[in-house]
Order: sequence, then structure tokens, then C-alpha cells
Amino acid sequence: MTHSLDAVIARLATLPAEEQDRIAGWLEAELVSEEGWARRFAISQDALSAPADEALADEVSGRTAEIDPDRM
Repeated sequence: MTHSLDAVIARLATLPAEEQDRIAGWLEAELVSEEGWARRFAISQDALSAPADEALADEVSGRTAEIDPDRM
């Protein structure tokens, strides 16, 4: 555990039990959410790689055109 995290946990330990439980619930929800996002991003990499590779190939082969925002 890092020094910073250890210091925060020591401060949390001084709070009333109800407040500790509220913060623990919030932190657990954040960790679960972060794990979900990491999993979704990992899964999406394969799905995003093919179109990205195709776009790069189009750019390299000259099959793309610049977009003029004023003409959109």
C-alpha cells in the first residue's frame, strides 16, 4: 500500500462507523465501475482495430480527402 493511501485510510478510521461504511460503499462502487470500463475497453479494441487499420490504409493509398468544415 502506498504512503498516501495508508494516510487516507488512517484518517478514515477516525470517522464514525456510519461514515466509514458510506465511504466504503462509494469506493467499492467506483472500483467495480472502473473494472467494468477496463473490461469493456479491452473487449472493444479488437472491434475498433479493423476500422482503424482500414482508415489508415485508405490514407496511405490516397483514397481520402480533407474535410472543409466551412463546406459542411
